[in-house]
Amino acid sequence: MNSAIELTLAQSFDFLLHVAVVRPVFLWGAPGIGKTALVNRFAAAVGLECVSLLGSQLAPEDLLGVPKIDGDCSRFFPPANIVRQQPFVLFLDELNAASHDIQKAFYSLILEQRVGEYRLPAGTIVLGAGNRAKDAAIVKPMPSALINRLVHIHLRAQHREWLDWAVNEGSIHPWVVEYIQLRPDHLWNEPPKHEEPFSTPRSWHMLSDALHSYGDALGEEMLEALAFGLLTPAHAGQFKGFIKQLRQRHTLVAILKGDAHWPADPADRDILYFLAQSLRGYLRKELPEDEASLRQEHKQLSMRAKSLLRDLARISVEMAQTVVIEDEAGQRLPSWFLIEVARDLPRLAERRNGKNAP
Repeated sequence: MNSAIELTLAQSFDFLLHVAVVRPVFLWGAPGIGKTALVNRFAAAVGLECVSLLGSQLAPEDLLGVPKIDGDCSRFFPPANIVRQQPFVLFLDELNAASHDIQKAFYSLILEQRVGEYRLPAGTIVLGAGNRAKDAAIVKPMPSALINRLVHIHLRAQHREWLDWAVNEGSIHPWVVEYIQLRPDHLWNEPPKHEEPFSTPRSWHMLSDALHSYGDALGEEMLEALAFGLLTPAHAGQFKGFIKQLRQRHTLVAILKGDAHWPADPADRDILYFLAQSLRGYLRKELPEDEASLRQEHKQLSMRAKSLLRDLARISVEMAQTVVIEDEAGQRLPSWFLIEVARDLPRLAERRNGKNAP
């Protein structure tokens, strides 16, 4: 299911507080984006126990129960995990990964909060969640009758919210927090079409746990295995470079201040690439799109950035080029800055335009 409207996790939490208490809500989102954590947080906020059913692992009897003789007739007795005396939050996770028979069995549960003759306690809240077909996940088309029984919202990752949570949580490894602060665009990546790890808030949390587990004993080989085992390959390579530059005290802040220089050793190309991409991200964040909005500090940063690009090009023109070209997402630095680069650093501009360097 596609939607023109996507909500951050904070917006979705507010939405649940107002809507889920009166109507069942379905959460759409990519794997690892935080759907389960959001539901658990909501359940805690409303003071109810959260009971999860995993749609992809359910058989009809897991929901409808089994028939038993009761006097002169048989009755279906629902499973114990949804029979409660007090209201609760019933979370139907991976609902759209369930078979059509299971999805059909959810109709009365979602709309009427009833399974056979058993009714959920008054005040029970029913929520569903699932991945999208484009996420390369196991999903099945949701029947229109089921779609029409739910309020649908689509989730998106938002780096500021995640960083606020990570800092307040206190358990996320500082390397992970610092890296996402530098490269917020690496918090989440679209699921790939083929089998390989990809970056999500969940995978960064898993990496944090592993880093804590290793502690100071973590060597470069194990760091590489962790990063490439959890993250989008391009992100993993840059995270490795980030840690290496931390250990060798090559930081973008120090380079911008003039207290350090670009690492020129061929063995440090991974660090150099990470620092170049960090400079690009910093310029995108700090420089205004509109030249009319320039202040003195922006002009000083522009001059310093061009000086650094010149120094970087002496080591690798191709590396300097990665700072000024359009990225895979179609994002680029402000046009006025690129015009200045073309004027003051024509060699980079010629490379950007696909020409040969003089």
